[in-house]
Amino acid sequence: MPSTIKDVARKAGVSSATVSRALSGKPHVRQVVIDQVREAALELDFHPSRVARSLRVQKSSIIGLIISDILNPFFTALVRAVEDSASRNEYGVFLCNSDESVEKERAYIELLQAENVAGVLISSTQENDSPSRRLFEDRIPIVAVDRRMLDVPVDTVLADNFSGSYSAVDHLIQQGHTRIAIVAAQPNRTTGRERLAGYRQALADHNIPFCDELVYTGIPNRLTGRLYAKEITQSPIQPTAIFCGNNLLTVGVLGYLKEAGCNIPEDYALVSFDDMEWYTMTSPTITAVRQPVYELGRQAADLLFERINGSVSPVKEIVLETQLVVRQSSTSARRIV
Repeated sequence: MPSTIKDVARKAGVSSATVSRALSGKPHVRQVVIDQVREAALELDFHPSRVARSLRVQKSSIIGLIISDILNPFFTALVRAVEDSASRNEYGVFLCNSDESVEKERAYIELLQAENVAGVLISSTQENDSPSRRLFEDRIPIVAVDRRMLDVPVDTVLADNFSGSYSAVDHLIQQGHTRIAIVAAQPNRTTGRERLAGYRQALADHNIPFCDELVYTGIPNRLTGRLYAKEITQSPIQPTAIFCGNNLLTVGVLGYLKEAGCNIPEDYALVSFDDMEWYTMTSPTITAVRQPVYELGRQAADLLFERINGSVSPVKEIVLETQLVVRQSSTSARRIV
């Protein structure tokens, strides 16, 4: 019959609650007590599938994954890749959703520290003054995915946001558009800043003046997309095309334009950064910048496990290529003036 936590507590001469705190790495447990509990757990082969393994190798068999928006299909695919990699390495995944909130991110990091996770993958809410510095100072391996953290020297895996954005805007210009609005994330994050930079460079390379009135940045979600689509339709400076900085912004923009009776591409040509499966099922189909999302998650997780297993190689930054997939939403369906 398998041993229980009560058996371990009895053998170690402590309470069941103390056994739980000692085995999970919680604070305020004396080292002598931790040693007693570990010895008892090993002798009784308590929970051999996870706890005993962790005790033998002196580390947790759980990694943390902090993402910024669980509703974003981009992160759904990324989570799957991380989970697959974790499973191959016999680890579990503790999934945390920050909702783009620094406070929630900080609370999750404290929780992951308390749970003594082996390492953390994170798409951080901010690049500087990141709560992740606490993990770094605690010597917990970290890999940044999708977004950089400038104040913490950690491995990073992300897509080529600049080139992806550049290719989208260049395509619209090749279609004859010169007044192109961009709806994107704030430039204080990797994705927002680099996609805006790609947009600006494409305009500059075609000698098209940059216009502040055509730039709309905010929290990258559906509501932001809707609000900015409404502003675009009412703006005195009317664009002929819209470049959306991620899939949720695209959903918001499309939803409002449809309700407002606007047609794509007749009224506004449109390109999305992020390619969703349903983009091929709409009318018109949606032109998009495709990111290698699964590969982002896989490579980030593999880097993390290298660090967990003791790698001391120099910090790496891996930038993966994107691909522009041209469909109906960006074709020139009217005379552009």
